Amino acid sequence: MTSETRQLPEGAVVGVVVTRHRRELLADSLKVIAAQTRPVDHLVVVDNGPDKSARDIVEDYPLPFTYLPSHRNLGGAGGFALGMLHALSLGADWIWLADDDGRPADENVLAILLEEAEKRDLAEISPVVSNIDAPDKLAFPLRRGLTWKRSSSELGVDFLPGIASLMNGALFRASTLDVVGVPDLRLFFRGDEVELHRRLVRSGLPFGTSLKTAYLHPDGSDEFKPMLGGRFHAQDPENEVKRYYTYRNRGYLLSQPGMRKIGALEVVRFGLYFVGVKRDPKAFLQWLKLVRQGRKEKFYRY
Repeated sequence: MTSETRQLPEGAVVGVVVTRHRRELLADSLKVIAAQTRPVDHLVVVDNGPDKSARDIVEDYPLPFTYLPSHRNLGGAGGFALGMLHALSLGADWIWLADDDGRPADENVLAILLEEAEKRDLAEISPVVSNIDAPDKLAFPLRRGLTWKRSSSELGVDFLPGIASLMNGALFRASTLDVVGVPDLRLFFRGDEVELHRRLVRSGLPFGTSLKTAYLHPDGSDEFKPMLGGRFHAQDPENEVKRYYTYRNRGYLLSQPGMRKIGALEVVRFGLYFVGVKRDPKAFLQWLKLVRQGRKEKFYRY
């Protein structure tokens, strides 16, 4: 369903939002997107859960939009792939990604990202992803060498080259997707943004994070459990479904060009966490099983 099918102007920005069963959060997100000082030329919303439809929420959006219900849950990976391809088909020159549980920090985010991308001639640019409940802190810890950064003040004041969160406010040139593609449907969710980041790195295209603006997202740092005084961390999601996709997809990622060197270190790190810290050898064996499943590209749904 679409509100308009008019030809997009030159330099058009198409926003892509993926949602599933989070109507109130989606409404909050769309409200801030609609208020941008540099308006989005068209919005594409992919609804992975039309059994609890967000159609009416999207129809309240005051600017041109397309509502795409998917009667098969494609996950974040497939949802963004569908939305990004649809945006390209509309004639987008830029594609701006957003999840339904986050939102731009203010009404100037898109304008700043576009200005920085043009000034630096970037293929992709991301805002800082901040904790929605404590915006001075990062929603996800960022590792720099052996240290972990947990607040935006630790990152600097201008620009981080070669570092980006790709689903939370990321802005892509359409031509970038010709080179790196769209997220891999098989990953479903968890790790799809890391895999796309891997492709972006290997492409050699310039990209990074602007420290001049932010995207707000619920805190995700609780999954990263510290070891050895905080010098190392292991990701341990709180439920079985998230662990399944996180570890299986990590196995696939570590078998790909550009990430193979850290594979052996992952075994040591997670072995230390599950056996030495958590004292749960069975959990480590399950981790190994899921990692091997991913390496063999056995992408079965949970």
